[in-house]
Amino acid sequence: MNDFIFHNPDKVYFGKNQISNLPKELLALGKKVLLVYGGGSIKKNGLYDEIVSLAKENGIELFELSGVEPNPRHSTVNKGAAICKKEGIDVVLAAGGGSTIDCAKGVAAAALTDDGDVWPLVSKGVWVTKALPVVAVLTNAATGSEMDAWAVISNMDTNEKIGLGGSALIPRAAFENPEYSFTLPSYQTACGAFDIFNHVLDNYYFAGDATFDLLLDMQEAVMRTVVKWAPVAMKEPSNYEARANLMWASSMALNTVLDGGTVHGCACHLMEHELSAYYDITHGHGLAIVTPRWLTYILDESTAPAIYRFGQKVFAVEEGFEPTEGAKKAIDALSAFCFETLGLQSSLADLNIDSAHFRDMAEHACMGGKISGIKCLDADDLVKIYEMCLNK
Repeated sequence: MNDFIFHNPDKVYFGKNQISNLPKELLALGKKVLLVYGGGSIKKNGLYDEIVSLAKENGIELFELSGVEPNPRHSTVNKGAAICKKEGIDVVLAAGGGSTIDCAKGVAAAALTDDGDVWPLVSKGVWVTKALPVVAVLTNAATGSEMDAWAVISNMDTNEKIGLGGSALIPRAAFENPEYSFTLPSYQTACGAFDIFNHVLDNYYFAGDATFDLLLDMQEAVMRTVVKWAPVAMKEPSNYEARANLMWASSMALNTVLDGGTVHGCACHLMEHELSAYYDITHGHGLAIVTPRWLTYILDESTAPAIYRFGQKVFAVEEGFEPTEGAKKAIDALSAFCFETLGLQSSLADLNIDSAHFRDMAEHACMGGKISGIKCLDADDLVKIYEMCLNK
């Protein structure tokens, strides 16, 4: 077990009527608020009107940045930062899913720079310790951005999708009402669910000696929660229990409570960020395509026991198999979950992606070195995994 520090100051309001506390949290930070949202879903589900009404009733001056993309663009972030500078914004309020919250974090960071440009912070890997305060109202269980220190910003001019991190980016408060996710399409529910699942698998799980039983059990519990409740939410969009379990799993998967010093290179996320940067695909779908191939590629005598355990604990794969055979059954169970239960298309070819950019994507993901993990991977390895993803 590695040494670690745990600190997460996010205050979470979870449940059906917690939005009534929003004005209190905003006014503690200021009266000028930039509302950041995406394509208008918050207007369809009534959240927009609710926020506007609460703002008016409490003397909060509301400004807006709408149209945030599923993979938020640096140019959109910069528009928000310009509004903040012009209007003297006190706090950035994100209402939406992970992309909206990520955008809001980028806005909050860029607004306090001299030129209001987020990309130098992203491209140079600056750890952000100074930003406008962020408050989040979550509508989609997926990225965990509502309770973590990270955002992911895309520059489509350069085909780059890169994480922006910093202690100042952890939301001061987050509002999680599962009812806000009732109107999500089945596809978005599926993609979000696998994003949650992969956050655990890719960030923490295969950590060898750098973990302990409590964390393993908690990690497996989060993944089992996704396996149990995602198909229910897809079939019954207004099932509160399903939506609530997924929403809290989203926050638990990436708020560092499962960390315990076990973080490694996140190979699947790095590979998928390249896919999103070049092809603008949905992040969770890309992860679902990559993850079973990654496990297949790294499977050998040394990794088989851990992969087999994953299958037993998360998918109830039977005991008694030789480790390699058991690991293969675990990967089969994961594939069935992704492509049968969640109904996601199973190959990059299904998304009209070919091998043209694989080498560039792999080189950029590895940044001239190797991605650490249960098996360290270089650019040649990543090209081979991408090629495996072309076939069903």
